[in-house]
Amino acid sequence: MNKQTLSDTYSAYIDCLNRQDWANLGQSVDENVHYNGERIGLSGYRAMLERDFRQIPDLRFVIDRLIADPPHIAARLCFDCTPVGELFDLPVNGRRVVFSENVFYEFKDGKVCDVWSVIDKAAVAAQLT
Repeated sequence: MNKQTLSDTYSAYIDCLNRQDWANLGQSVDENVHYNGERIGLSGYRAMLERDFRQIPDLRFVIDRLIADPPHIAARLCFDCTPVGELFDLPVNGRRVVFSENVFYEFKDGKVCDVWSVIDKAAVAAQLT
């Protein structure tokens, strides 16, 4: 997979998330996907994303930076959203927050097989004080 194809594949994955098209998530995510070093599988990955959208009804993944180096993607995702209760164990309770996520992906056979995510929780905490 070349850089452009990988970038396009990643953009299609982000589009799938934003549409909450869970029935087609397996087209972008490997059945044995790992998240931060733990094998959670496609069903666990889907459950995590569904929970995220329940906690943040207006959740939208926005690609701010993207580097493709096959088979890897490095991305900075930005979020501007209104969680309904707690977010990262912080009492957001309907307040609008802005934060980012730095995330690294590995692709295998055109699908996400490994995800390493670091979310800027400090940015959320700072907005709540």
